[in-house]
Amino acid sequence: MECTPRFKLHGMKTLNIRNLVRASATYDLLLTAPFATPWTFAIAHGQLSALNQALGGPLLPAFGAVHLLFAGLMGSLVLVWSWLRLRDPQPQFATYDGTARLLFSTWFAWTLAGGGLPLLWLFLVPEFAWGVAQWYAVPPLSKRGG
Repeated sequence: MECTPRFKLHGMKTLNIRNLVRASATYDLLLTAPFATPWTFAIAHGQLSALNQALGGPLLPAFGAVHLLFAGLMGSLVLVWSWLRLRDPQPQFATYDGTARLLFSTWFAWTLAGGGLPLLWLFLVPEFAWGVAQWYAVPPLSKRGG
């Protein structure tokens, strides 16, 4: 029988951290899969551009080969990280993933501040929420000896 570590959610109900790690990994897998190849990203780019325009922003700029390279690299990296968290949802991964999400949120906010991309709210809000949830639910590594 597998031992599932549980942590107290700062005075609130007990939360299974492994399920939180799995849920965030599933979200990432679904959201990031279209960014992993140039072919799927081309479809996603068109849809995101139309959505940004529907939200009051402009069409997104066209992507060149270097943009596609970086989108594919980031998409591939997040897919692998997601797969790892799905297969082995260690509680400490919540801390690392939360850190990455807060960093990503910073970049989304920075770009959003540049204006014209209301679409980014649809990425920023969940990214920040997942980061806060994971940081809040898991004691800091320094308090766990990690």
